[in-house]
Amino acid sequence: MPAIRVGTASPATGPTKAATLRHLSELARRAASQSVDILLLPEAYIGGYPRGTAFGAVIGERPYNGREEFAKYFDQAADLGDTVGGGAGAGAKWVKRELGGDDDGVRGDGTREELEKIASETGVFIVTGIIEKAGGSLYCAAVYVCPKAGVIGKRRKVMPTGTERLCWAQGSPATLKAVSTIIRGQRVNLGAAICWESYMPFVRQALYEQNINLYLAPTADGRDAWMGLMRTIGVEGRCFVVSSNMAVRKDSSPRAATSRASPTRSRARRNSTLTDEGFEIALPSTSPARHRRRKSVFDEDGNEIVLGCDESNGTEKEDATSRVQSKQNVASDGWISRGGSSIVNPFGDVLAGPQWEDDEGLIFADIDLRECIRGRLDLDTAGHYSRNDSFKFSVTGLDLDPLPY
Repeated sequence: MPAIRVGTASPATGPTKAATLRHLSELARRAASQSVDILLLPEAYIGGYPRGTAFGAVIGERPYNGREEFAKYFDQAADLGDTVGGGAGAGAKWVKRELGGDDDGVRGDGTREELEKIASETGVFIVTGIIEKAGGSLYCAAVYVCPKAGVIGKRRKVMPTGTERLCWAQGSPATLKAVSTIIRGQRVNLGAAICWESYMPFVRQALYEQNINLYLAPTADGRDAWMGLMRTIGVEGRCFVVSSNMAVRKDSSPRAATSRASPTRSRARRNSTLTDEGFEIALPSTSPARHRRRKSVFDEDGNEIVLGCDESNGTEKEDATSRVQSKQNVASDGWISRGGSSIVNPFGDVLAGPQWEDDEGLIFADIDLRECIRGRLDLDTAGHYSRNDSFKFSVTGLDLDPLPY
């Protein structure tokens, strides 16, 4: 059987939705020139991941400037013409365009049609993260775009993480429905888990139950630990895994820059730092009249490592831990998000990536889907290895009947 080529990249969101779609088109054309069949792009690639901001909100206070910032973020989200539908949208009716539309047949802002046009012209099956607006809410979503059939499915993130819950609504688990397509004469069963959904065992199991052979993981997590999770999923699900995360330069994040330059509260700004996940950590005051500032570094998870207080000339000996940490800080100094896109096989071997600090490159790998079957000789977490005589699994509103081979 001919190999299928899967690819991914780590591009940053453009300054506008139109600019991002133009860049997506360029990426798809580059992928086509490399004979890539399926291209995955990061979580929230269209619409943007609001890293570094909380829209001015704290418990008991949501100031006007933060509301205006959210309104601008809402403007850049895509209207795909779907409904709220309890967080599930209209499902098959939306996919089949049975919801009606304007006189020209377009329902929404045209983003869906533009994605379908790009896929059709390039011949690349595109899966991309997208911030979708429906009613007055935003959903972090992923859309499956076939070059022949157009959009064949869409899912919404079921559990936004941490402060994401401030700006994104919860999607329905009914949208975990996997999709199936034929590429090079072979059936590819695709399912996507968005970012930390991959840390949810039940979400992973819901995809495995549908007999997927390609697990897609658009994410905003650029920690080294993420790679370990992707390798685990490959082994656990006996499937190929493609992960995609943005590599974002510090000077190319207008939203983060705006939120830092325009605090929404008038009182003096406290000295603080932001972790990779966008959480603010307050630092001690640097005022010599109050106390000396302790010297510390931050690891990639945002944990502060105290090295000691600044004495006399402000220098101190570094131990092995601080020297290693300094090297890590130098490596990521110019980046808000380091990327880390990758491709893994059903035995946990890394085929391509991780793609660190590269917002322009394209990585890809040729995959043999029969590897998924070979791997299930001794492990099928939705079948002979599941003890389904004792453990029962179901998801409200989701058909878990396995897709065919």
